[in-house]
Amino acid sequence: MGYEFELLRDLGKRLEVQVEFVVVSDIDQAFEFLDEGKVDLIAMNLEQNQERSELVHFTQSLGSMSTVLVGMSAKPSSWAEIGSDSIFVRKGTVYESQLEKVRDSLDLDFVIVESPEHEETLIDMVSDGEIKWTVADKNIAQANKTYYEGLDISNLVAQEGSVAWAVRQNSPNLLQEIDSWIVDKKKRFISDLYTKYFLTPKNSFYRTNSPYSSLGGNRISVYDEIIKESAQELGWDWRLLAALVYKESGFDTTALSYAGAEGLLQLMPVTLERFGVSNPNDPIQSLRGGVKYLKYLDNFWIERVPETNERVKFVLASYNIGQGHVEDAWRLTLKYGKNTQTWSEVAFYLSLKSDPEYYRDPVVKSGFAKGHIAVNYVRDVLGLFKSYKTLVNP
Repeated sequence: MGYEFELLRDLGKRLEVQVEFVVVSDIDQAFEFLDEGKVDLIAMNLEQNQERSELVHFTQSLGSMSTVLVGMSAKPSSWAEIGSDSIFVRKGTVYESQLEKVRDSLDLDFVIVESPEHEETLIDMVSDGEIKWTVADKNIAQANKTYYEGLDISNLVAQEGSVAWAVRQNSPNLLQEIDSWIVDKKKRFISDLYTKYFLTPKNSFYRTNSPYSSLGGNRISVYDEIIKESAQELGWDWRLLAALVYKESGFDTTALSYAGAEGLLQLMPVTLERFGVSNPNDPIQSLRGGVKYLKYLDNFWIERVPETNERVKFVLASYNIGQGHVEDAWRLTLKYGKNTQTWSEVAFYLSLKSDPEYYRDPVVKSGFAKGHIAVNYVRDVLGLFKSYKTLVNP
């Protein structure tokens, strides 16, 4: 899945061709691949400038983007607070020149450091405290803000400018076909995809400011009774299942994620069908379907991770990111001689699944994943469970 992936898949159908995807994060390398004939199209949000226009032909604009500074702060920061800090930017982007204009206009002395890493990886590094500042397309920054509480994207680097894709200058027929497709799709399909990936919050951080129920007495939600019944079937403390439900949907039966997951336990359509859920907005059906899926995951891991408390973490991670990615991390843990029955060891390798050195390893079957998101997810659910245990009786 992904914004560009879905656009290209639709373009492939229009052209009646099978699209071959070549994934690169280095923009300069993408231009080299295009020039050398290794690819026919650069499907990145490229801002047009004179230097690039001499090398390629740009398609019709697919939209616009503005650029923001990204940092971690409890309150909106100001440019003055940056001082002589280093700001890391993705190599080959227009971010460096945009920052230079800001630095000159405000008479600042921050340092600009180019990095081969993608914007999202740099944002991950900001969240982890490895670097203090980076710059990103506002759309990417806004989407990542739903993952990381405290991400500050309030400082604008550059106002909106149009973005497009690029083809070789000797590909006029391809350019014409792509432009025709953009014109046809821009009003509905492209705008709908843009909303799906950049305007719809990706998780439940936005649902409430407190991780605790506002209900009085010894209760967590209005669904406590059916959660307790479902938890018995699963063999879990009901407050753990309640924590998972909260994390997934905020106890909102109508919750719908950007990826199409629905209901209290945010099951994807294929999972709903597999486990017999005909109405995902029915709390009983949603919980039963989710519990069946959790039992399936528990049975999958039980031989590899026999200790119950450790296995729960594997199950939660699999529920969040997919069993295949966690299994990849398990295989990497085995390969490097670590303890495959300990979540902390496997979580370490799951966090590395966004690193090409690891996701391209022959033992990895499911490819790239932002594994650290799943590691944080497990931590959040178990943290919430701990809070519920303090506040609510069994």
